[in-house]
Amino acid sequence: MNVTLSSGRTIPVEMHKVRIVQKTSLVPIKRRLAAIEEAGYNTFLLRTRDVFLDMLTDSGTNAMSDNQLAAMMVADDAYAGSESFYRLADAVKEVLGFDYTMPVHQGRAAEHLLAKVFVKPGDVVVMNYHFTTTKAHFELAGATVLEIYGAEALNTQSSFPFRGNLDLRKFADAIGKYGAERIPFVRMEATTNLIGGQPFSLSNLREVKQLAAAHNIPLVFDGSLISENAYFIQQREEGYADTSIREIIREMMSLVDIFYLSARKSTSVRGGMIATNTKSYYNRLRDWLPVYEGFATYGGMSTKEIEAMAVGLREMTDSNVAGAAPEMVQYFVGRLLENEVPVVTPAGGLACHVDAKRFLPHVPQSQYPAGALAAAIYIASGVRSMERGTISMDRDAEGHEVFADLELARLAVPRRVYTVSQIEYAVDRVTWLHRHRDLVKGLKFVEEPKVLRFFFGKLQALDCWSTRLAEAFQNEFGTQI
Repeated sequence: MNVTLSSGRTIPVEMHKVRIVQKTSLVPIKRRLAAIEEAGYNTFLLRTRDVFLDMLTDSGTNAMSDNQLAAMMVADDAYAGSESFYRLADAVKEVLGFDYTMPVHQGRAAEHLLAKVFVKPGDVVVMNYHFTTTKAHFELAGATVLEIYGAEALNTQSSFPFRGNLDLRKFADAIGKYGAERIPFVRMEATTNLIGGQPFSLSNLREVKQLAAAHNIPLVFDGSLISENAYFIQQREEGYADTSIREIIREMMSLVDIFYLSARKSTSVRGGMIATNTKSYYNRLRDWLPVYEGFATYGGMSTKEIEAMAVGLREMTDSNVAGAAPEMVQYFVGRLLENEVPVVTPAGGLACHVDAKRFLPHVPQSQYPAGALAAAIYIASGVRSMERGTISMDRDAEGHEVFADLELARLAVPRRVYTVSQIEYAVDRVTWLHRHRDLVKGLKFVEEPKVLRFFFGKLQALDCWSTRLAEAFQNEFGTQI
């Protein structure tokens, strides 16, 4: 909950008590430099023992509630017919309104099944923006991913509240160009991860549905951050200020043909799900579920996680839960703006995104400025962020570099995990780095996987800039912090 102090400053007040804690540590600057070198300047390859604040992702790193943990103790571990599944199905019906539910082990498993069942070579999958694994699954199935976003989508200094909107005119043009029969579905991602966790409006979703339905194109909804998108609709869209999060979610879902999510986000559980009201879609997807995931009543998930997901679905409709991450992100972004650090605006739902092109204007895209910035943030702070730029793209079929639309260092804010004081620490160190940004240079690959290279690729700092950055930090702060 945002609270205005007597000083006039507004801060996010954590609407929960901390009853269980997990130790973390801040290793000295010398060790941070060695750790990032060992990791090949890839923050994915850092060990958590070397990380102070883990802002790599909000996926699977959120704090579960007491009720979720308690629910896990009554799980029915049956292989088939588990009562835990039926409790999940009841929660899905209650919160989302879908009759058919299929658990899967995580969000990309849902994407794999969608690709397997609905996508064929030559198809064109339309979406408001891609996610890395989504794009990979559909392209591996032989389709082309067509991103149809509005004019403000790639403007990192925008005030437009719904940069995740899909452009209706471009969608109509795509139908005319390719034919509806080549478009297996249109996918809407809530919120759009790779352009800064930006939401779309309910009015835009309604218009997308109307156009898609007119051409018999199913609407597929990636609801991994559905509660955050609903929160932004409540806060930003005219006519919804007095509408509950639950009501907004149900209105969104009334427009959707197939819903899927990574439960690791909004519901704070390691798992995923597909849901629909169309029995033919359910049957087609269900037939492949045992091949790739498991029986229909566990789908690759632990029944304990299924129980916790059922609770998480209901909890995500609470305004304090839905707003926990967006409000902390808004504070993070606001504090960096006060310090003239270039960040993506408006603040999104999952992370504070630092604009590497503006932060490091001297580093060309061919030298991966977002990756360099993520590595530099770790050196300066012990905070692990994630590159979301050209490294997160793969080369084309001819081996040429595909430059990303944006170069972002993403500092994710897992729900109910970090405090305002920890955010202030991150703000201070990123601000210090901005003052010393000229020391940061680019990177080059030394190990480069062909698919999703950002996970396991290793790079090298050009011109040994990381050593000079560490020396500058040590000169100012000493060796122990």
